[in-house]
Amino acid sequence: MESKSPQNSAVETRHIVMPNDANHYGTAFGGAIMSWIDLIAVMAAQRHSGCEAVTASIDRINFISAIQIGDHVNLKAMVNYVGKTSMEVGVQVNKENPYTGEMTRATTAYLTFVALDENKKPKFVPPLVLSTDLEKRRFSEGKMRTEMAKEFASKIREGRR
Repeated sequence: MESKSPQNSAVETRHIVMPNDANHYGTAFGGAIMSWIDLIAVMAAQRHSGCEAVTASIDRINFISAIQIGDHVNLKAMVNYVGKTSMEVGVQVNKENPYTGEMTRATTAYLTFVALDENKKPKFVPPLVLSTDLEKRRFSEGKMRTEMAKEFASKIREGRR
């Protein structure tokens, strides 16, 4: 299994917020943004794993600033961290004023995907090759988020007994 860099999984796309994407205040529905995030994140997961990948969890989503009808939306995703069969994908959403080009961070999200083989069973994913300090920091933070999520899930299971 050949190692891959986070750049190998990077995906970028753009949308324009139309009235059907927005609420009665003229701002984008959180659900529309979440849908775009899930779509770009699975593309990054598929690029990294080289196979089908499914969303296991949306671990964190932060809505930082409202996106208005007519704003251009730029989404960027890449794999930050990999385990045995799972990957954490980070997504950054920026809104752009279409007339001035001014970009503002609007949303950030972290999602976990599981790679699947042809029998829909979890499949090992390639390790990440980390070259830059930023990639190393993202990997370390992704590992920490994954460990915290496992610990939290364990505590919930214990509480059910």
